[in-house]
Order: sequence, then C-alpha cells, then structure tokens
Amino acid sequence: MKGSLLCVVVLLTLTRLGFAQIDKTTPAFYIVLNSLNGNCTVVDEVPRTDTPNVTVASDTVYRSRAEAEVAAKTLTPCNR
Repeated sequence: MKGSLLCVVVLLTLTRLGFAQIDKTTPAFYIVLNSLNGNCTVVDEVPRTDTPNVTVASDTVYRSRAEAEVAAKTLTPCNR
C-alpha cells in the first residue's frame, strides 16, 4: 500500500512540473547578443544554442517586444 501511494505521489509531482512551462500560445520574446559586433536584438523564437557567435543575453522571457527592448538597453552585455 505504501508503495502504491508513493508511486501516485511521484507521478502527480512529475505531471505538475509540466504545467509550469510557458504556454505555447503566449507570446515570448528573448534578447540575443551577437558577439561579433556586440549588438543585441529581440527575437520571438527560442534562441538556438548551436549558432556560432550568438548567445542569449538574458535568461528572462519577456511577454512583449517593447518590454524586451527596454530591458535590452539596460543589460551590461548589450552596452559595451
């Protein structure tokens, strides 16, 4: 009985973690840094990690493009 209860608790915990992710229909904007020229841009797709010379400037996910553009002006890597 204890094993069954433990199994149910673990399964419920794992399924709740999936609900914590961002909804696919909600707009999401990211700030990426081009390390060649030092420019930051706002993109609406998840940045790819295998692209050379392009890194994520901030781990924050922004809900609007305007919010991301204001944040890009305040980030240290973007203002070098």
